[in-house]
Amino acid sequence: MSDNTKIPHIKSVETRHLEERESMFRGLQNLDRRSFLKVSTGAAAAALAAGASNHFHSFLPVNVAYAAEGPAGQGFSFAYISDSHLYAKKTNERFVRQLLRAVDDINKIDPQPDFVFYGGDLAQLGRKEELDLGAQILKSIKAPLHMMVGEHDWYFDMGQHWNELFGPQTYSFDHKGVHFVVLMSVQEKDFWTARGMSPAERMHTVAGLDNALQSAFEVGAPQREWLRKDLEKVPTSTPLIVFSHSPLYKLYRPWNFWTDDAEDVQAILQRFERVSVLHGHTHQVLSNRIGNIQFHGMLSTAWPWPYAPQGLPALTVQMNRPNPFDPNDGLGDGTINVHPDGLVDMLYNLWNRNPMQVRASYLSSGGKSDVPLAPTLASY
Repeated sequence: MSDNTKIPHIKSVETRHLEERESMFRGLQNLDRRSFLKVSTGAAAAALAAGASNHFHSFLPVNVAYAAEGPAGQGFSFAYISDSHLYAKKTNERFVRQLLRAVDDINKIDPQPDFVFYGGDLAQLGRKEELDLGAQILKSIKAPLHMMVGEHDWYFDMGQHWNELFGPQTYSFDHKGVHFVVLMSVQEKDFWTARGMSPAERMHTVAGLDNALQSAFEVGAPQREWLRKDLEKVPTSTPLIVFSHSPLYKLYRPWNFWTDDAEDVQAILQRFERVSVLHGHTHQVLSNRIGNIQFHGMLSTAWPWPYAPQGLPALTVQMNRPNPFDPNDGLGDGTINVHPDGLVDMLYNLWNRNPMQVRASYLSSGGKSDVPLAPTLASY
């Protein structure tokens, strides 16, 4: 990418009057599922599927035949928001305000992105009121919206309400010569039935770290088979962008920054010439490359995670440790610029900091070219 390539300008909302936020809260209407489904890619996939089911292992959506929406080589941009972890508004308004700020950011991008992708963990405890609140807020996004599920959205009712709102959790679509795949990478082996856990106990266990009760995340054999079949019709030269909530590599098991069958998924992707994987879950700037696959983490709007004590990819240029006295530091959203060849540059719109860009050329060169500028803020 040349230095004079245009990057859509994100006008960050550095200050916002409390009255404006309260007005936005008052303006949230009762959830209109029909209207929201019109802008949800998951719902579009649901309409094409044979039927709906709340049991993932017994159902995977049927995808339309491969047909890109436009000729290859155009180049375009899309935006992302991820990991908002909403509680009910009466429990925690801060996370709600931060998601509203991200929506403001995206709506102020000029020109508007082709679409917006939500990276998972819209809710914190997977409750209906949390997911409904998130869906209400996301309805105000101007661009078309694509959704991905996270473990916090799933394990209270095993995805029942998520599927009702947003459609299937696994699907694919094509845009301007690029094939996109959305995976549900936070499957876990059943640890709850034999223990007689309630839905709330199951959810709290999955949300916890450093416990010996739950298994590692995985994509799972049924979904890997779905992925193989989905990609059978896609030419090897077609650029591929995969969305996965957890990283599709093994980062740090005690925090479940880990996908147990990551190598099996990578093997399915290896035949493609250009592959980018974008993931949520880790709440931080994170960059990696394994073979032909480039990996990028997404920021959170709720809280930043510290970097794991081991396993950090060598290509990651770390953002400074956030200021514990600033609830918005280390958070943000971002824009993904897709090159005509299909590889991507990640622009991290870090709130209250300078934006940070990780270019495809940096990863392709093994860290020798276009090295991201290291943050210069003090580490607290």
